Amino acid sequence: MTALVITASTLVNACGAGWSAVADALFAGRTGLAPNDFAPAAELETYIGRVDGLERTPLPEDHAADDCRLNRLILLTLSQDGFGTAVARARERYGATRVGAFLGTSTSGILATELATREGLRNGEPLPLSDDFYQRRHSMYAGLRFLRSWLGLRGIGHTVSTACSSSAKVFGAARRAIEAGWCDAAVVGGADSLALSTLHGFRSLELLSRFACRPCDAGRDGISIGEAAGFALLERDGDGAIAVTGCGESADAWHMSSPHPDGAGAVRAMREAIASAGLAPSSIDYVNLHGTATPANDVAEDRAVCEALPHRPPVSSTKGWTGHALGAAGVTEALITAFALERAWVPRTLGCTMPDPALGANVATTSYTATLRHALTNSFGFGGNNCTLVLSRRG
Repeated sequence: MTALVITASTLVNACGAGWSAVADALFAGRTGLAPNDFAPAAELETYIGRVDGLERTPLPEDHAADDCRLNRLILLTLSQDGFGTAVARARERYGATRVGAFLGTSTSGILATELATREGLRNGEPLPLSDDFYQRRHSMYAGLRFLRSWLGLRGIGHTVSTACSSSAKVFGAARRAIEAGWCDAAVVGGADSLALSTLHGFRSLELLSRFACRPCDAGRDGISIGEAAGFALLERDGDGAIAVTGCGESADAWHMSSPHPDGAGAVRAMREAIASAGLAPSSIDYVNLHGTATPANDVAEDRAVCEALPHRPPVSSTKGWTGHALGAAGVTEALITAFALERAWVPRTLGCTMPDPALGANVATTSYTATLRHALTNSFGFGGNNCTLVLSRRG
């Protein structure tokens, strides 16, 4: 595949806003997870990864019709790390119609509708949901619409919603669009904000932990939901230490919410990603696991990693820092993987103090420096929507 250079990036999650805050938390081993204090669903006993300040920061008046938690999160993220300036330079270089935008999300702005519905039922009034409300706050296009408007982009736009692989698959979508000649550069990313449907939905599936999640740990008992957003500017060339060199996608459709027990689709995604990068499996130096901390998912992914990468490179899950950001998990973890490559640093699996002896992979329980050239990052969604990316150091 065509290697695409990450020439700019930014992210916001429970660890903080922007690279400086997130890097500080990563190096300090400081989790962003905390006991649930999300007011609309505060009765649930669980840990969450909430981004501080969204409740108090409405959108500017000229975007009042777009105001919802999701778009507030997107704006906060676009305002970090000089990302908007980098996109403006790309827009000037290529033209506004030649910069694509690809956004992954699983719930979009559904919280706005949930709160409006709750208020309407409380007051015994018809629900105040116009078509404009739906399109600009709830629909799968709402976040992308706001993103393109804010950045002044008029090129191809595409939303991907494949559950937890959404914002990993946008990298593949952008690569195909650039190779097809539809755009010359692309803003890719993802955003998912906390919502009633996700918190209560995962509780109904009995997948929420009462504690901060513990990926790969012998005592792991479920996930911690987080909210996050992250964006990267992809170009064929330019300044950037890290490039996306491979992408593999599969759909095993084993079960609506459970992975194939042997990780069959995950194996296919990893092998396809490695092959598309023109690498041998032994070239992979590190794997950022999907690592949700549910008993079944971690076992299935472990089997897949051991089959695809028999040389047993170090692996870790970074969800102990951010929680499971659902539709934003893919880009969050891709960017953290890029950070690890650039810093020659393997992040530990925060929360894992006693690795499950049933797991065969080389789970990192301490952070350490290491020579890293190529890394995988896995993202697996409900329904068997799998995506693996290969990221590589340049030069």
